[in-house]
Amino acid sequence: MANHLPVESIMRSGAPVQCPPDTPLCQAARLMADHSCSSIVIMEGDLPVGIWTEHDALLVNFSDPDSLRQPVSRVMSTPVATLSKGTSIAEAALRFRQEGLRHFLVVDNRGVTAGILTQSDIAMNQGLEPYLRLREVHSALRQSPLMLNGELRLSEAARRMHQTHYDAALVLCGDDAPGVLTERDILRFIVDYPGDTPVSGLASRPLLTVAMDAPLIQARDLLLDNRIRHLGVVDGDGELCGLLGFSDLIAGAEHMYLEDLREALEQRDRALAQSRQHLQLAERVIESSLEGIIITDPELRIQFVNPAFTQLTGYQPDEVIGRSPKLLSSGRHDSSFYHQMWSELDTTGSWRGEIWNRRKTGEVYLELLTITAIRDDEGQITHYAGLFTDITQNRINEDRIRQLAYYDALTGLPNRRLLEDRLEHAIRHAHRKQQMLAIMFLDLDHFKTVNDTHGHSAGDQLLVEVARRFQSCLREDDTLARLAGDEFIVLLPELDNSEHAKRIASRLIEVNSRPYRFQDNLVRIGTSIGISLYPLDGETAEVLMQAADGSMYEAKASGRNQFRLTGLPPEDPDAMSG
Repeated sequence: MANHLPVESIMRSGAPVQCPPDTPLCQAARLMADHSCSSIVIMEGDLPVGIWTEHDALLVNFSDPDSLRQPVSRVMSTPVATLSKGTSIAEAALRFRQEGLRHFLVVDNRGVTAGILTQSDIAMNQGLEPYLRLREVHSALRQSPLMLNGELRLSEAARRMHQTHYDAALVLCGDDAPGVLTERDILRFIVDYPGDTPVSGLASRPLLTVAMDAPLIQARDLLLDNRIRHLGVVDGDGELCGLLGFSDLIAGAEHMYLEDLREALEQRDRALAQSRQHLQLAERVIESSLEGIIITDPELRIQFVNPAFTQLTGYQPDEVIGRSPKLLSSGRHDSSFYHQMWSELDTTGSWRGEIWNRRKTGEVYLELLTITAIRDDEGQITHYAGLFTDITQNRINEDRIRQLAYYDALTGLPNRRLLEDRLEHAIRHAHRKQQMLAIMFLDLDHFKTVNDTHGHSAGDQLLVEVARRFQSCLREDDTLARLAGDEFIVLLPELDNSEHAKRIASRLIEVNSRPYRFQDNLVRIGTSIGISLYPLDGETAEVLMQAADGSMYEAKASGRNQFRLTGLPPEDPDAMSG
């Protein structure tokens, strides 16, 4: 492998494609298209002041043709990320991964531009062939590709690609063959603006495909031979199931590196005796690994760290050698956490889990850590090896996905999916404890008038304020959810009788009857509430929801701004409040 070689051996030498800051965006894009490159450096005299890439092209507002003629200086990234000519390929690959970039300007020791290095250069020159031959396409696929409806407008398609960090998307057009829309296509549309039209007519076709069980080396060769960046992936039935690009090849090969590394560490002593070649392989893998590696003696004094450790923690080797890994402690875990960790390590010889640590800068980050006890032929522990990677962003992304899946985007309240989960759980709990629970179906009276009179923005503000008021009336264990529009649901678990539900309904009606202020306007709305009780009105979530919905409509029919309890006669004075 050539990971120890400097980047100047694989970079694109000479002056990169460049333009002055006042160059119109469409002209800058044309320069990139004419030179078949993925970036352009913005130069002010002899000084690089910014860079604009194909990925940045996704931020262009295609619904505004004037934005295509704005100066490139308004949208360029600055400052320009640089590497020295002597930087190793392994270190460059690590920086690509850690900094989330695809381009580095390469400079000599005087700071003069010597060339440009791209992520594709790494993919084609990092010596990955042995790994690409051993792994199949499906191992490098993302869980699911970005799919766009063919009726989607170009501006929205570009925005979604940028938000989701996809460099390509499948375009689905009904019964027609799917196409692919790439960052390079977006760049081409800046040069030859097609208008903010549906992407069905803009996607590239036909889509070249590869079987998901084909070796990765075959996919790499197809990409290079056809001078394309993405392949469609088909399953055993010939159905399209994903997209594969250069970045996926790099990620797949990196995973193989780490598997080799773990095996080399577990068999370290035996590998030294059996084969010097194995030792050299382990050393190269450790140096090029994108996971941080730390090796201690049995007394937990650090003996070795790799370059990725320094990149992830900020500590240089001479700052940590001989010290305890405790210097990375974030203080977020108590003694019982570490006791459980070492108990499992002593019992099984390894531990794997998530742990919060602290960088040299003081920043706290979440890492996925694997610790392995390394033993000699007599079974005595000679070293501990730790492998870790920063998963902070992964956790943030997971939390965002969970928020979108289970919570209303406007009010932050639970949505129907989360409500149904909680309701099913509450019903099971109520059955075991022989308790009641209540479902309240709330509909805002005259909300449409607010939208029609003051606009949807005011309506959205009102819904947020309504949710806040409703929430203030409930217990900590109660659930307030928004179904859609101006419809809300309240779940009241663990009730001894119906009186509590009636009091809460009256309180909700009263608090929502107070005027709302929007700028200089006072707005008044009401609340119609339908209530159903478990088990009196039903024993399933579906039946209880339907009963509460029906009672709500009875409340509306009886004059609004009141509540109805399922099965309670309308003339009963306790059936109405507010």
